[in-house]
Amino acid sequence: MTTPINIPSLGESITEVVLGQWLIEEGQWVERDAPLVEIESDKVTQELPSPIAGILRIDQPSGSECSVGDSIGTIDESAPKPNNSQDLETPSSSDTIEVTTETVASAAQTRKATPLAQKMASDMGVSLEDIEGSGPSGRITKSDILKSDDHSNSGNISVAPENQFRTIRREKMSPLRKRIAQRLVEAQHSAAMLTTFNEADMSKVISLRKLHKQEFNDRHGVNLGFMSFFTKACVSALATWPSVNASLVDGEVEYHEYVDMSVAVGTDRGLVVPIIRNAERQSFAEIELSIKDLATKARDGKLTMDDMTGGTFTISNGGVYGSMMSTPILNPPQSGILGLHRIQNRPIEDPDNPGQIILRPMMYLALSYDHRLVDGEGAVSFLVHVKNCIEDPERLLLGL
Repeated sequence: MTTPINIPSLGESITEVVLGQWLIEEGQWVERDAPLVEIESDKVTQELPSPIAGILRIDQPSGSECSVGDSIGTIDESAPKPNNSQDLETPSSSDTIEVTTETVASAAQTRKATPLAQKMASDMGVSLEDIEGSGPSGRITKSDILKSDDHSNSGNISVAPENQFRTIRREKMSPLRKRIAQRLVEAQHSAAMLTTFNEADMSKVISLRKLHKQEFNDRHGVNLGFMSFFTKACVSALATWPSVNASLVDGEVEYHEYVDMSVAVGTDRGLVVPIIRNAERQSFAEIELSIKDLATKARDGKLTMDDMTGGTFTISNGGVYGSMMSTPILNPPQSGILGLHRIQNRPIEDPDNPGQIILRPMMYLALSYDHRLVDGEGAVSFLVHVKNCIEDPERLLLGL
């Protein structure tokens, strides 16, 4: 008796998925609820558990595009469970198989690498044996291959044929990348998007953070970062300008009496935007813990649909990549997104001594907004409010 392995529904808006790496090999025994295969949708990547215990038979290989409900394999539950001491398929005496230490090591490394990493390593002539994986469970990823290739080539400089550098490689866009592209185009075509800019003096936040950073970490078990200050500043500003926290739905303006803060996180698979629920109720420590948890889940590919669904306003920190200035694109159907950038010392007029020039750590801020819901005056005032909260962080403690 066999039980089919079907692609489950991952959410009402998800109809197609791509099969990632099979975590159990063909013909092996698998226990009930043990992870079988990674499935990647346009929102999340997650592991599909086995519906029952038995022997695995694979019908669809890694990389296959499947729809919700499709059968990708079966579990033979009538097959006897093998002993731990013997293989599932024992070779006959006439079919002797020679297994060397190198073969075992190579097979183990291959199983630990993602399909894309295996292909890249093969194309680039990179050995998987000496690469430490940074992915879930030590799995080797695309970025690990690229880093390894850069390192190995750094000490071996040679003149190569000109045509060696004129190679072309094509890959299918992942569901996540397709969804990102779709939403970016949708935002530009459906919203009247404008951006307003300002700059904030980070001196007081940096001093406050430096003064209490160690004690904060000792008490709460997490670092005090800049994101909690900006999250708190945005929560304060959204309470004053609720249209920036609203959405346009079926010709009506939907106002939110809460703040579900979307935080953009870069991963190997692309940009994801998990959500801090009810940010207006959270303390600095709770916000930092939420960000740490979501960032870890994003990098490990363990974000759930609940982590990704919803969101009323977004913060995107391009400064961690060195960006000085950018125009963030709206995350539909939200009406506002705040872009943060790199902190850099710049000369400004000393506010305490007019006419005197001093160096201060400054950050450019960019607010993109939907002009259908938010007027220019409201957008500029919103950004000034955020600026004032950052330049005078005591305002956040006093609720101003």
